[in-house]
Parts: sequence; structure tokens; C-alpha cells
Amino acid sequence: MKRIQSIDFARGLVMVIMALDHVRDLMHTNAFTQDPTDLNTTTPILFFTRWITHLCAPTFVFLSGVSVYMSFESSKNLDEVRSFLFKRGLWLLLLEITVVNFGIWFDIHFQTIMFQVIGTIGFGFVLLSLLLKFTTSYIGKIGFLLLILYPLLALIPFSDGIRNSAGILFFPALIPIGESFTFFMSYPPFPWLAIMMLGFGFGRLFLDKNNKALFLKYGLIFLALFLILRAVDIYGDPAHWSVQKTPVYTLLSFFNVSKYPPSPLYFFVTIGVVFLKMWWAEGRSNKLIEILKVYGKVPLFYYLIHWYVVHLTMFAIVFAKGYTVSDLVFGPFKFGRPETGGGVSLPYVYLIWLAIVVLMYPLCKWYGAYKEANKSKAWLRYL
Repeated sequence: MKRIQSIDFARGLVMVIMALDHVRDLMHTNAFTQDPTDLNTTTPILFFTRWITHLCAPTFVFLSGVSVYMSFESSKNLDEVRSFLFKRGLWLLLLEITVVNFGIWFDIHFQTIMFQVIGTIGFGFVLLSLLLKFTTSYIGKIGFLLLILYPLLALIPFSDGIRNSAGILFFPALIPIGESFTFFMSYPPFPWLAIMMLGFGFGRLFLDKNNKALFLKYGLIFLALFLILRAVDIYGDPAHWSVQKTPVYTLLSFFNVSKYPPSPLYFFVTIGVVFLKMWWAEGRSNKLIEILKVYGKVPLFYYLIHWYVVHLTMFAIVFAKGYTVSDLVFGPFKFGRPETGGGVSLPYVYLIWLAIVVLMYPLCKWYGAYKEANKSKAWLRYL
């Protein structure tokens, strides 16, 4: 299957951006005490540092749906695609609760299991494998309706039992299990499944000879939908915007959309930006695009490795500051950093992020070349 430059570029760009968010989570001085989107305490640069990473998850999930469509078009073998998709979905779910969660927490007791983007993509693959018997258009339309209408479920007075069970498929939930184990549904799977289904529905656009013009068209349509619906502010996001103390903070309030779970307006603004960046990259050739494509060709490899690089870098900084192993704190929602101190200011967060991204480049380039030279090895399709 021929690779699409705009897909590799888009994935590469958001993976680079994603590392910034994870470096901030683990290393910023105020990461444990300050919500970067809380307009009462944040600063514009801290807000931007968090907001720009909103592009990452919808890009991953949407393009996962696109990739399923392209695989299906390339293979034309429904049973083969469904089987692979189902198995890869289960594999991603296994990676989420093992390799990914250990990379996040470094807790050998696994006291916290957080269901994030890899898990929700895995869940989406399993469900999408069962939906492939329907037409592309039907799957895309159902995904759109699911994304638009699922927020209405929050208005229904379900019992606590239903909210704590079936409700986690649609909304985030923190579920204590016993005295020392916590399950955190950070990425409820059905809203993200809707985004994957939309990606599948848009898949044919990527194979169209006029795809560059279509990227621009749909990017502008989604951004226009966001601006109009956000200005009206009646439906589309549970966090309403308001006039703030300065025009800058009012603008931040306007763009302060909800990711957990992804609101329709969150999707419109982020996927609109994604389409515009693909429009810019498609058919263009320069050094930046070529560099980002290296990351974009090996997304899962990058994702898994970068967590361990980020976390080990955090430990190196903690020890360089004079802390010892006995100062490290592990457990539910603890990264191993000392309770107080051990962090760095935001400018250093950016410097560390850039250093990690540079470090990841040769690793990704090596693995990308290895995959290309060993296409016959079936196991490489799972990493």
C-alpha cells in the first residue's frame, strides 16, 4: 500500500507535540498543583503548551480510521482485514494495560491502570472489525451522529449503578477496586470510536487525486462549524466561554474546549487544524516534512519508547537535584517524583522536550528502515 505523505507528516507532527505534554506532566514544577487550562491560575504560554497538544489524540484516532479504510481498499479481502484488525485491537489493549501503564507510572505493583489513547484505538479496532460489513458512507455517518449526540446522555438521570458501569463507555470515570488498585477511564471508548469511524468514512478522500484541495475544503468547513457553534455557545461543549479580565484570556476561554470526553467542538477545531496542516504538507517537499515523516511512519514504536525516555529523563533530573531513591513516591497517580520539588520551570520543559525529540529521531529512522526492509515479517505489522 502506497504511503500518503500528508498522513505520515500529520502523525509525525502530533507525536512531536505529544512529547511536550508528557514532559510537562512529569517534569514541570507546577504539574501536580496547577491545571494549565484553569483560567484563574494559568498563563497564556502554559495554556498554549497544553492546548496545542489537544491536536494529538484526535489525529491519532481519526487517522487510525483512515488507515483501516486504506488497508481495506488495498486488500479487498474482508475476512483478512477483519481478522487482522480484531487481533491488532486486542494487542493494543494488552499493550495499554502493561507496557504503556508501566511507562507512565513506573510502578511495579500496577496500582493505577489508566485507559488512554492506545487502549481506545484498540477498542475501536475491535468494534470497527465488526462493522466493516457496512458501507464506508454508513460507518462515517453513524460515527458523526454518535459524536454529535452522545453528550445528550449526560442529561439522562441514570442510576449510579448504570453510570458506574455502562457510563464509563461514554464518560471518564475513576473506579477504586479494593484498597490499593484504581482504574481510571481517561479515554471513554465510544466518543473516540465515533472519531475513528469518521476517519474511516473520510478515508476515500485521501486517495482522491484532488485530495489537497479537499483537505483545505474540509479544514475550513470544520473550523467554520467550530467558530459558529462556539459563538452561539448553546450546544457542543459543556465548558461555556465567557468574557475574562483581558481580551487574551477571553480568547483562551473561547478555545478552552473539553477533551475528557472529546466534545463535538473539540473535534471540530482540532480536526479542522489537522486538515489544514495536511493541506499544507501534501505535495510539498522540504526538510521539515521529511524529518516529521520519519516519526510518522512508526507511530506505535515512537509512542511506546518515548514514555520510557521521558520517565528516565525525569529520574535523571530528580537525582541531579540531590534527591535519592528513598525520596521517590510511587502509587496511584504518582510518577515516582518526590512529593515536593524535583521539577523544572517551563522554559526547561521546552528544552528537555526538544532534546528528547532529537534523541528519538535516529531510533525512529532505524526502525522505519528495518520495517521497510522486512515487510515479509508479519509481526512488524503489530508495532
